[in-house]
Amino acid sequence: MSAPVSPLSIPSVTAPAIRVETILLGVGSSGGSPALGCNCPTCVSTDPKNSRTRASAVMRAGGKTFLIDTGPDLRGQALREHILHVDAVLYTHPHADHLNGIDDLRAFCWLQKAALPVYGNRLMLSHIRERFPYTLMKPNEFWDKPVLTIHEVEAEPFQVGDVTIRPIPLIHGKWPILGWRIGNTAYLTDVSEIPAESRALLQDLEVLFLDCLRTKPHPTHLSVEQSLQVAAQIGAKRTVLIHMTHELEYHALTASLPVGIEVGYDGLSIITE
Repeated sequence: MSAPVSPLSIPSVTAPAIRVETILLGVGSSGGSPALGCNCPTCVSTDPKNSRTRASAVMRAGGKTFLIDTGPDLRGQALREHILHVDAVLYTHPHADHLNGIDDLRAFCWLQKAALPVYGNRLMLSHIRERFPYTLMKPNEFWDKPVLTIHEVEAEPFQVGDVTIRPIPLIHGKWPILGWRIGNTAYLTDVSEIPAESRALLQDLEVLFLDCLRTKPHPTHLSVEQSLQVAAQIGAKRTVLIHMTHELEYHALTASLPVGIEVGYDGLSIITE
């Protein structure tokens, strides 16, 4: 279910200063690590930095908590990181490892006794409507389902409270998807191409969280070599690699990286001012 990608004309941006805390809920690919039945160095490792749940993150800014994607590990991730409140969900794209934990949003709706706004592009929201239509129903007294309000965005920034959120249009194979920038922090997962117009939105970053699937090239993701090239082009002060398969062992990959680029892991927290 692909959609055409139209040319963008977007001015460059320098984000206003704002304190942003990012917590990586998961840095794994669709299968997670360890992989079932695998005895590779990552999968047999006892180092928690090699144990990866499906890719997701929380960004906190301006007194608001923004959840990026709802993977199938969301409940456990929220318990682990004591996430008890979410103000909005920022969706990147509708693949199962980024969407199919949507039912776990009902806990936040129940705790907050309020509908939860979610943001995504047209492709993303069409999947929610078609695959999870019950999430768009009015709440009942039990709050036993997620209660969501959907908001279509493309490239223009928008406000949640006092926080400016900027969608970053990206390409994931043939799909148009979104990355997200708040302040001087950007989160780009499941990327195969960053349009030139979107690169202009990634200037002056303190921290870039960047897709890095595996060593071998992949048609819908950045490989290690490609991630390093993109990181050098964007020039963030700190680049953190995310969305990795079990083929990438934490310590071996760390030893191969240049200064300013590091391997992310579940539970990593970074604050930018």
